[in-house]
Amino acid sequence: MERVSVLCLLLLLCSLSGAEHQDNEIKPEPQPCLSDLHAVLREMSAKLAKYEVRIEELQTHDQAQASELKSLKTRTNVTENQVESLRRDRAVGQVAFSASLLESGSRTLGPFNAQTTLVFKHVVSNIGKAYSPHTGIFTAPVRGAYHFEFYVFGSGGSPGSVVGLTKNGEHIFLGQQVQSTGWGSGSNGATLLLEAGDVVFLRLWPDRRIYDDPSRYNTFSGHLLFPM
Repeated sequence: MERVSVLCLLLLLCSLSGAEHQDNEIKPEPQPCLSDLHAVLREMSAKLAKYEVRIEELQTHDQAQASELKSLKTRTNVTENQVESLRRDRAVGQVAFSASLLESGSRTLGPFNAQTTLVFKHVVSNIGKAYSPHTGIFTAPVRGAYHFEFYVFGSGGSPGSVVGLTKNGEHIFLGQQVQSTGWGSGSNGATLLLEAGDVVFLRLWPDRRIYDDPSRYNTFSGHLLFPM
């Protein structure tokens, strides 16, 4: 009987000792579940997608600004070119000259055996310097419409005075005076479309003559109407 009591006491002590040992053990922290991790990943992915969209919007905006800036620069260059072109046209558009045959004194020219270019040496005006008093030739500085006038003067009787307006060696119009006695004059004019570099001058016809003195009867004039 005494042995049974001792055995029961020992079993009770062992039971208490095991319970105390279990109370002293460290319980592990609860771990997050897999569904929570998926939720966090989904949230981060959504934020990343928003950032990517924003970055694309900023890039698109920058590209639009760059394109607009480039377009503005292009328009500015075009405007500057137009202004410069208008300045050139205005400068080139100032072309006009008028000259008489002799620089001084009195003289009869001709007759000659061949057509002879007349050199009008007494220059009254030469705006744009397109006319040369050394050669008698007008050189068009720009493509455009030009108007020319000329007057010839001579004494009556044979052979008379005949002068032709010439463009690049091609005869255009004729001015003449032919009468039996006294003095007479003739005139003519033309509006010509000239390319830059085209030349215009007057030629005295073969076997003809003209007369000039300080009264300046023989004249050659021209001017640019408008560039084209």
